[in-house]
Amino acid sequence: MKKIIIATKNKGKAKDFEALFGPLGYDVLTLHDVADDMDVEETGTTFEENAVLKATALANHLQTIVIADDSGLEIDALEGRPGIYSARYAGEAKSDEANMEKVLEELQNVEKQQRTARFVCAIAVASPTMEAFTVRGTCEGVIATAKKGENGFGYDPIFFVPSLNKMMAELSAEEKGAISHRGNAIKLLADNLDDLLKHA
Repeated sequence: MKKIIIATKNKGKAKDFEALFGPLGYDVLTLHDVADDMDVEETGTTFEENAVLKATALANHLQTIVIADDSGLEIDALEGRPGIYSARYAGEAKSDEANMEKVLEELQNVEKQQRTARFVCAIAVASPTMEAFTVRGTCEGVIATAKKGENGFGYDPIFFVPSLNKMMAELSAEEKGAISHRGNAIKLLADNLDDLLKHA
C-alpha cells in the first residue's frame, strides 16, 4: 500500500481524504501519525497560500512529499465570508456549532435566492525537492435556514446541495466525495499524483 501524508489533524478531513485516496491505492497518514506536535500558522490571505504554507512546512520538516488543504465556505450575501476564517468564524475555539449559528444569524433576513454559497478547497502538494503547486475545487449550494443531517462536519448541516436535493450532512461518504469541493480538487490532483510522487 502506497502511503500519503496529509497535513491535517481534522478527523473529518482525514475521512474525506481516506474515502477518496483509498480506492486509488493510498494509505492516508495525518499529522497525528507523523508530527502530532506540529502546528503551522496560517498567515496567508487565500486558501491557496495557506495550503502551500502547511504543505511546505511539513514537507521540509519530514523530508518527504506532503499534501495539505485549506478549505472553507464563501457566502455571496456576506461578501465571501467566512472564507479563509471558516474554521474560527465564531472565535478561536473552533466550534462547528457556534460557526453555524453565527452564519444563520447573519443570514436571518436574507431571502432564499440570495443565500447562494460555495465550499472551496485548495490542495497544495509540496516536497523538499519540488516547488509547491495547487489545485482548487468548489461545490455550489445554498445556505439553509436550519441544520439537518448527521454526516459530515463543519458547515455541512446547513449547506443545501440543489443538484441532489439534500443537505451536505445527509450524504454518504461516497455521495459527498462525488460532488464535494475536496472531492473535485482531489480529482484534479489524482490525474497527476503518481507522476508527482515519482519525481518528488
